[in-house]
Amino acid sequence: MDRPWLAHYPPGVPADIDVSQYTSLAHLLEESFSRYGPREAFVCMGSSITFAELDTASAHLGAWLQAQGLQRGARVALMMPNVLQYPVAIAAVLRAGYVVVNINPLYTAPELERQLQDCGAQAIVILENFAHVLQQVLGKTTIEHVVVASMGDMLGTVKGAVVNGVVRYVKKLVPAFDLPQLTRFRDALAEGAKLSLQKVEIKPDDIAFLQYTGGTTGVAKGAVLLHRNVVANVLQCDAWLLTDTSRAQGQQVFVCALPLYHIFGLTACALLGLRAGGLNVMVPNPRDIPDLVKTLSHYRFNLFPGVNTLFNALLHEPRFAALDFSALRVTVGGGMAVQKSVAERWQALTGSTLCEGYGLSETSPVVFCTPINVTEYTGTIGIPVPSTEALLLDDGDRPVALGQQGEIAVRGPQVMPGYWNLPEETAQVMTADGFFKTGDIGVMDERGYVKIVDRKKDMILVSGFNVYPNEVEAVVSQHPGVLECAAIGVDDEHSGEVVKVFVVKKDKSLTQEQLSAFCKERLTGYKRPRYIEFRTELPKSNVGKILRRELRPDRKPAA
Repeated sequence: MDRPWLAHYPPGVPADIDVSQYTSLAHLLEESFSRYGPREAFVCMGSSITFAELDTASAHLGAWLQAQGLQRGARVALMMPNVLQYPVAIAAVLRAGYVVVNINPLYTAPELERQLQDCGAQAIVILENFAHVLQQVLGKTTIEHVVVASMGDMLGTVKGAVVNGVVRYVKKLVPAFDLPQLTRFRDALAEGAKLSLQKVEIKPDDIAFLQYTGGTTGVAKGAVLLHRNVVANVLQCDAWLLTDTSRAQGQQVFVCALPLYHIFGLTACALLGLRAGGLNVMVPNPRDIPDLVKTLSHYRFNLFPGVNTLFNALLHEPRFAALDFSALRVTVGGGMAVQKSVAERWQALTGSTLCEGYGLSETSPVVFCTPINVTEYTGTIGIPVPSTEALLLDDGDRPVALGQQGEIAVRGPQVMPGYWNLPEETAQVMTADGFFKTGDIGVMDERGYVKIVDRKKDMILVSGFNVYPNEVEAVVSQHPGVLECAAIGVDDEHSGEVVKVFVVKKDKSLTQEQLSAFCKERLTGYKRPRYIEFRTELPKSNVGKILRRELRPDRKPAA
């Protein structure tokens, strides 16, 4: 197909990338371990790990996992924030021939139970801060091996002990838990050091990650990401974001404030940084803006992938303006729309254009991005990255003309083969010729730039995280005082959107406070309704389906 966007690629960016240069992600990682051995790869809370140390530690943990009898292709869940143990665990699982299942550490027990049951994970590596949640559901899952990490495990003996003491006893961030036959992370490394990591032949079409995302049904689905899918996207990001000039200037420093359990942070920070020999400055809690600014003050950072809400929060922190931005080459906003006001203020302060990228869990994730040589806000998601084709389709999966609205569909080596054990769901999103239908409605101009104008799905985007109305509604409707409900997204200055629910009461005495408390026990923070509105009835179709669209503030009520 024609790719008019190629004419607008920055100098040096190829039309296509060669995925065949690596047989697997493990191959890519091991090449970097060998090439960049003494360089620092990740730094967190002032302590770092080199490429060589990451090689050794991941080999030890991988050997320990193999010694537990896990068969090739077994799923291993990881439930941690951005700490040094995370990249060690990712590399260990992949090198040992297993599949990584990333889990949001803020998940409630029901959310965790659903994901573990669906993926059939046999092992989990979890930070002790969240072990009490696992305890509540462990008996209902297939988990056989539990590795519990402490915040200070890889910070050195003295510093680690101090950090663990503060986390456990001062801040009281580790609720009591009792898990049978758990193994401490440090013990697993020590035991693995006595073993040898068995070499496993990993092929391009083997599964690397099950990356969970919501759906129109409200049920989380595991996007199956093959080794070749993720390798492709790492190489695509490398070609787009890193230039020969930047490489010649020395080690690139990435701001890793995006969580690694989110596909954007996983690929654009951790894996790209490893491939490029970069240093990832890991931020465990990016919501603590003053602490983030303090961390950034120690580095001349070059690449800053993030979300609009994070950039906006930093611009409102007075001390952020005092940082040294002279080395900042690339800022990329993804996960949610970049607002013009934020982009303009960011460029005025830092001198770096805030480029916008677009992707999904199903696409590893990046498929579109603004060229990094663009000098002003475009209001678009940019153009397709190398080796990527894009079409806009009508409801019959037929391409629409340039300038016409259509569903964005993409095809490329980074696109998943399908959803885990869900052939019908897969068939709904894939065309006969292999294009993935994103569910977003856009308009493409003659240059190939795409502007998103609407969402075909009812998905709500809160600070870059997907929230699906059915999931929220399923929880709210469990309250005995609720007759029926509907959830939508409403605009929010800080997070882009927040959740609002409309409720018809069964119990007339039900209050907003009671329903909010109920949701707090069952939903992760960003999924909880910010607003609750009681109504006597909800708009419905002639067959009784609740019409969420009619509840949106920009829609007129149905006649």
